[in-house]
Amino acid sequence: MKLHQNEIEQQLISITREFLLELEAERAVQAITLEASLERELGIGSLGKTELFQRIEKVFSIRLPENAMIKADSLVDLAKIIQQISPASSIPTDTQQFSPILETLSLNLTTATTLLDVIRIYAAKEPKRPHIYLQNELGKEQIIHYGELLEKALLVANGLWKRGIQPGETIAIMLPTHEEFFYTFCGILLAGAIPIPIYPPFRPDQIEEYTKREAKILKNAQARILVTFSQAKSLSQILRTFIPSLKEVVTLNNLQTPAADSSPSISVAFNDIALIQYTSGSTGDPKGVTLTHANIIANIRSIGKSVPVKPTDICVSWLPLYHDMGLMTWLASLYFGLPVTILSPLAFLTRPERWLWAIHYHRGSLSGGPNFAYELCVKKIDPKDIEGLDLSSWRFAFNGAEAINPRTLERFSKKFSPYGFKIEAFAPVYGLAETTVGLTFPPTMRVPLIDKIQREFFEKENKAIPASQDTKHVIEYVGCGEPLIDHEIRIVNDAGNELPERMVGNIQFRGPSAMQGYYGNPAATAKTFHNGWWYTGDLGYCVGKELFITGRKKDLIIKAGRNLYPEEIEEIVSQIAGIRRGCIVAFGTTDPESGTEKLIVVAETYEITKEKKQQIRTEVIEKMASAIGLPPDVVILVPPKTILKTSSGKLQRSACKKAYLEGKLTKQRLPVKLQLIKLVLLSLRKKLSDGFSYLGKLLYSFYAGLMLILVFLLSWLIILPLPQHAAAKLTKFCTRLYCRLIACPITIHGSTNLHHPMIYVANHASYADSIVLLGVLPPGIIFVGKKELLKVPIIRTFIKKLKFISVDRMDFTKSRHNITLIKNAIQKGLSIVIFPEGTFTYATGLRPFKFGAFTVAAETGTAICPVSICGTRSILRDGSLLAKPGVIKVTIGEPIFAKGSDWNEVIRLHSLVRAEIAKNCDEPVIDIIVAGPITD
Repeated sequence: MKLHQNEIEQQLISITREFLLELEAERAVQAITLEASLERELGIGSLGKTELFQRIEKVFSIRLPENAMIKADSLVDLAKIIQQISPASSIPTDTQQFSPILETLSLNLTTATTLLDVIRIYAAKEPKRPHIYLQNELGKEQIIHYGELLEKALLVANGLWKRGIQPGETIAIMLPTHEEFFYTFCGILLAGAIPIPIYPPFRPDQIEEYTKREAKILKNAQARILVTFSQAKSLSQILRTFIPSLKEVVTLNNLQTPAADSSPSISVAFNDIALIQYTSGSTGDPKGVTLTHANIIANIRSIGKSVPVKPTDICVSWLPLYHDMGLMTWLASLYFGLPVTILSPLAFLTRPERWLWAIHYHRGSLSGGPNFAYELCVKKIDPKDIEGLDLSSWRFAFNGAEAINPRTLERFSKKFSPYGFKIEAFAPVYGLAETTVGLTFPPTMRVPLIDKIQREFFEKENKAIPASQDTKHVIEYVGCGEPLIDHEIRIVNDAGNELPERMVGNIQFRGPSAMQGYYGNPAATAKTFHNGWWYTGDLGYCVGKELFITGRKKDLIIKAGRNLYPEEIEEIVSQIAGIRRGCIVAFGTTDPESGTEKLIVVAETYEITKEKKQQIRTEVIEKMASAIGLPPDVVILVPPKTILKTSSGKLQRSACKKAYLEGKLTKQRLPVKLQLIKLVLLSLRKKLSDGFSYLGKLLYSFYAGLMLILVFLLSWLIILPLPQHAAAKLTKFCTRLYCRLIACPITIHGSTNLHHPMIYVANHASYADSIVLLGVLPPGIIFVGKKELLKVPIIRTFIKKLKFISVDRMDFTKSRHNITLIKNAIQKGLSIVIFPEGTFTYATGLRPFKFGAFTVAAETGTAICPVSICGTRSILRDGSLLAKPGVIKVTIGEPIFAKGSDWNEVIRLHSLVRAEIAKNCDEPVIDIIVAGPITD
């Protein structure tokens, strides 16, 4: 029998009141109304909503949709949702069936060097084979086959090509766990572009913070297109206002385009960038981890050997696809040809038993998540909801991405061993986005290794001395296994010296999975990379080859000569009644008066009375004094939703510390509507500012165009009858004159390095580069340019008069005829100008160099002169018809002479010239072939 709206509302109020009374949240109980915001006014967070919604489902005998977690911000919202649902079983086991067992594959992927190779091999050999079982909120599954994945990805690639996207440009993906994500990701790769997964907006109450953070990411990535979903398109359009590089916001339906008659043929190499993965940003300052195809495939292959992966394995994942662990779980299953069942994170958070049921029905063998996922299963899953569950197929239950609690492993194993789960299936792992995803893995089917050490030596001397049975004060850490095959780790002190076994220090790593650097952030890259090793930012120690993680270095608290780790303090405080578990941060600050370190504990609570708050503070002090022998200096109790967290739920301790020091920790967020109004106003202000800027550029561009016509049309008429050398001199004079007239002065450094004959090699950032070099380099030089320029009449006249050599712009070594022309010019004593990048894009950065110029230099024994051009990109960017004035700096480097003619010499010239240009062009190197930044 269907209830009336009034009856539903009254029951919802009753259920919510009972729930909040159990939490002793008196203030929230008093604030209960039908319109009150569950999160902002009642303080019910995501985990609290999960518990509340489960109670509502049982009372009403219904199943709330997954999106209720996002859409329902009040009891009125819930009532409307409930009215539209017919009564149903709370457990969807009756609709599930065991998935069919697939034949094992024996495809040879040793020749695959890119993710595109992998996709094409499976699509060609096994087009009808199921790849992804995508489960919706009702438990029904959609199957995506390999052939379908490639077919629909090609439609995306065609849409990007039609929009003028160039190889190496960045495309952002803001999509939920949906089939569209997989087609979009693969389509971007097929187009030769770089995918950037970012998380969709989940928290309405944090919409302003979300927009500002994503704007920071997209601006750093210089994203050209944002692929989103219809519900988020309005917000995405607001976001677009703050991103100068972003030329379009599209949905997949708008983007997918049938193949044209002349679709470009894009060649993708193993060392091309395959992904920019932005870290969750525990400091509030996310960085873009740059990974090549080679990095990703190396990590997947190494993990496959360490697990080891079998052809009969089956993956199950609920992890978000914008997070490295979720994304790489999918890509690893793609590489190994394993079927993978994927649920949305919301499906897991609302009903964690669905994860376990997916393992049951698909006979999943490889699955996992962060420590909190296992803890959630222990606390939230009712035995009634898992009757008949069988987890005996689960042989590798990885646990990583956050601190691993030994008690969680014990509790999960105890609760689910009656259902076939084996404790030796637990695999505590360690990894980070900077090494693609995985770095250390334990042996398969090993009982988790727990190291009990003496607290005193650990905190005072950084030594992990094993504890005896008589030791009173101990700390426990979980072993995370040994480095992956072909990878190395080491523990060093702050001076970079390697430490002996059981000494706590900085964890460093190196290997083929190591990132190329932080995208567009050379300073952060240089800070992380030292002497061939990458810093993880984590502290730990080794016992043999086994790695134990103790915590983040930046979070370490030094108090009274002891090294304290916030994770342990937060775990101790979480056991106190009235404090919200998972919503506690501990950090240290320096007392400005005494100069000593103060230990601060911030915890969320529902309590509002002074008496109860003081009681909690007293308990925190007593509990910490008893557990670690040191009370906190300050205990701050704050309302729910105050503690800052990342998109993946990690505590932002550094950001909380900053907010505390600035007095902004307890600052209340604006209501959602006011946040949206604020964003719209900021967007309008930005549009107004951009409008004035556009008008200025339009007027300037008109003037610059007029000067271009006057100067070059006049010179064009004059040079027609002149001999080549005289024409070249006149062209140089006119070019310098033109730059002065349009307020773009050229500053030249190293003009004494100009000699004849040489091969001048310059970076390419704008159409203005050729004009600049005509005005800087000696007259009579021969430009090597793209043959498409011959189609423009006036430019064709200059090209023919000045004896330019037109070639394939992507790689002139494809034509021996082109090389012969260049060699002949050099043998005649002429100098050549080559742009080895072959092209340029909107994105700031030095692109990969083709080898043609260096091959010619080695074969002819000609010196190469590196030329760095700085400033032209900001004057006239790719994709823009409007210019602006600016200062141009040209640095002429010292000639680099060839010492031989073999391939090793070509490589040497390539590396030296690129490093020299990178040093002076004032742009980051956007791809680095070695595992580290280019340094002087």
